[in-house]
Amino acid sequence: MNAQRPNMTEQELLSDFLSQEKQLVKDYAGDVTEASCKNLRQLLLTHLSECSEDQLAVFEEMQRRNMYTTKDAPDNEVAQAKQKMQQLKQQTGL
Repeated sequence: MNAQRPNMTEQELLSDFLSQEKQLVKDYAGDVTEASCKNLRQLLLTHLSECSEDQLAVFEEMQRRNMYTTKDAPDNEVAQAKQKMQQLKQQTGL
């Protein structure tokens, strides 16, 4: 018995993979903040890192295939973001 597969293009498949990896990263990040057991927390951090690497690999593959295009942020916006983060760092002491 053959299960029917939906006819998805490579771009649709990669987009789906990318969305799933992004969601996993968010889920693991949330779980890490809730974990009080050191061993569990370390395991979750390991999985978070792995998912993050997988997400980047899919993203880079999509970029390589011109399936996901991005634009560089204007220099002035980058400078403003850096300045805001520096101010936040000074205010919080972190």
